[in-house]
Amino acid sequence: MSENHYLVGLLLGAEEDWPRAFEAICGRIGIFEYAGAKHVVDIERVHIAPFNLRDRARHRLVIDRLAYWYYHPREWLKKVALMDDVYLLNSPFTFQSMEKHSAYCALIRLGMKVPDTVLVPYKNPIDNVRWAYTARNYNDPFDLEAIAATMGYPLFMKPFDGGGWRGVSRVRNVADLMAAYDDSGEMLMHLQKSVEPYDVFARALTIGPETKVMHFRPDEPMHNRYAVDHDFLSAGVGQEAVTIAQTVNALFRWEFNSCEMLIQGDTVLPIDYANACPDVAVTSLHYYFPWAMKALVTWTAFCVATNRKARLHIDPDPWFAIGDDPDLDYAAKLAGYQKLADAHFDTDRYYEFCETVLPDIDQQVLEWVTSPQFDQMLLDTISSTYPGQEQDTFVAHFRGLIDLWIRDEKASSAAVR
Repeated sequence: MSENHYLVGLLLGAEEDWPRAFEAICGRIGIFEYAGAKHVVDIERVHIAPFNLRDRARHRLVIDRLAYWYYHPREWLKKVALMDDVYLLNSPFTFQSMEKHSAYCALIRLGMKVPDTVLVPYKNPIDNVRWAYTARNYNDPFDLEAIAATMGYPLFMKPFDGGGWRGVSRVRNVADLMAAYDDSGEMLMHLQKSVEPYDVFARALTIGPETKVMHFRPDEPMHNRYAVDHDFLSAGVGQEAVTIAQTVNALFRWEFNSCEMLIQGDTVLPIDYANACPDVAVTSLHYYFPWAMKALVTWTAFCVATNRKARLHIDPDPWFAIGDDPDLDYAAKLAGYQKLADAHFDTDRYYEFCETVLPDIDQQVLEWVTSPQFDQMLLDTISSTYPGQEQDTFVAHFRGLIDLWIRDEKASSAAVR
């Protein structure tokens, strides 16, 4: 039986926790069999250096956590995707061109309940010699106060392409509005109607065809933002949140992304869903960290072993055909979007692959999480994240949450048996 090795590159910034987790789980899987052959996922942390455009890529797949701000490796990713068919999580092509603004536009056309949003011109002149002439001849004057009054307070002003809560201001009145606009400088800003009151803030992390919808508390410190709460949404609302998150990813060819939604009763309002580098730190996800690592490993193994082909560019027509159909109500459109997402991610085949090719993955992840190596990774992350006088408190905090996951996972495994 032949043995196929696939080199998976990790393009990293200042992260150590999840890469160590990914490497450890892949090591525990080792050799697996699929389609009459043996397969091995080898891991390499990608280094940045000059590259010749004719150099052949060694990687089969790259998980990118860097290129959204570091442009040299971004252009390397484009090169290996275009010339060598390297599979990318995520595609720099669509994340560079389809930022939050484009995602808002697409989801509005699909009939999603995006809050009222206005794109506001730059506050300060752009650093371009053509700005003065263009602005003088073609920039219409506008009344920002009148726009805000029509939308109704409270509002949020935030960058059209923002991430990581950069430049986000809550606008309660005219004074807040003008201060936020003055502070925006050369950032291009959205003015968006705030959803108030809302019942719950949900953040969905999607990796391939797997989605975890979590109760998110944005006003809490980072270590406490994800609540361990399994029943905070009704079944129908939970499925709608999953469909919205997977619709975003399948439409834009994103495979490792988070989607934020506000819930009012049974109404789901997506507010932020273009995150090229979603948070997967163990000190943020804690209880949910093992799930994220398992999903990332299994999706990677599936992509390389099945020789999944990357789709570099979007094809919105099937989605818009559903969104534009006047005979379909909202529920029917959601059902249509879910079918398209399942087809894009080859969902049935993926879950069959996990069940038949990686049947021991749950136990392997559990064994790793209960190992001294995991605990050392957790301790190292806490040591590099928090001040010395706070570290003992956080060790107890995160160990407690991980122990809760271990108990729940063991109970779930026992119930399956």
